[in-house]
Amino acid sequence: MKKNIAIIMGGYSSEFEISLKSGQVVYETLDPSKYNAHRIHIFKDKWVYVDADNAEHLVDKNDFSVTVNGHKIKFDCVFNAIHGTPGEDGFMQAYLSLVNIPQTSCNMYQAALTFNKRDCLSTLKPYGIKTAESFYVNLGDAVDADAIIAKVGLPCFVKANKAGSSFGISKVYQKEDFKKALEIAFKEDDEVIIESFLDGVEVSVGVITYKGEVTVLPITEIVSNNDFFDYQAKYLGQSQEITPARLTAEQEEQVRSVAKRVHEVLKMKGFSRSEFIFKDGEPHLLEVNTVPGMTKASILPQQAAVAGISLSDLFGNAIEECF
Repeated sequence: MKKNIAIIMGGYSSEFEISLKSGQVVYETLDPSKYNAHRIHIFKDKWVYVDADNAEHLVDKNDFSVTVNGHKIKFDCVFNAIHGTPGEDGFMQAYLSLVNIPQTSCNMYQAALTFNKRDCLSTLKPYGIKTAESFYVNLGDAVDADAIIAKVGLPCFVKANKAGSSFGISKVYQKEDFKKALEIAFKEDDEVIIESFLDGVEVSVGVITYKGEVTVLPITEIVSNNDFFDYQAKYLGQSQEITPARLTAEQEEQVRSVAKRVHEVLKMKGFSRSEFIFKDGEPHLLEVNTVPGMTKASILPQQAAVAGISLSDLFGNAIEECF
């Protein structure tokens, strides 16, 4: 009997358009002989099932079901394709746990922790995971630019603490630029992390549970045409994403080992995609993504393809792992 799968997409953050694209790819790719795929759009003002004719049907939040023409549809599993809040920060994971529906991403605590860059990096440091020097600022704090520069140096990165897809990020070259950079970051979040600039090769490492085994996918090297891997570089073709990355055997083994350790230390399930920059020959962790992009051009699907895993297998495996 085919399983009813709800593919949640959209969300409440600046990433909602990217999420809709990811969710649509999952919807179009899932094997129709195994799964009845349903698109569920999650927005602040409505949760709706969007049928094949693009008609909308309200989701009953009491049990996450939908009723179409008098027939109630309950879901066996939720495929989480929401980047940002509420799909990547723990809220949907907690809600779905309460209504007892399995879902493809990590659990609530892991989602909340990894979405908070400051907390995630702080948690991993005692395990020997190397990171950039950092300085924290909250909305309303007095900003001492001299103290920041003394800690992290120039240039540095000013980042919204809880945001993705490079929203709220600026590269700062001089003291006078901090005010504008903080304004940009605070549009996305009320917490900011300021990090030292790491000058080296940037790579992205996907880790999944595939057929019951924690599997590190082929590594992607990021070469941005811009000053850093910003939104335009990620989504508008202004970068090269080279898979497999042009690393030495030693570098590859190092970063594969660290990415797997991050995945296991955090007790992840589903997907994780960790970003690193090599400094002084060692990988330094930037962040961990738990709902990475799922379009055909996205990094993790590219990595899966190099590993010989089709999109259909990648998505179907994620669902089967839920059970």
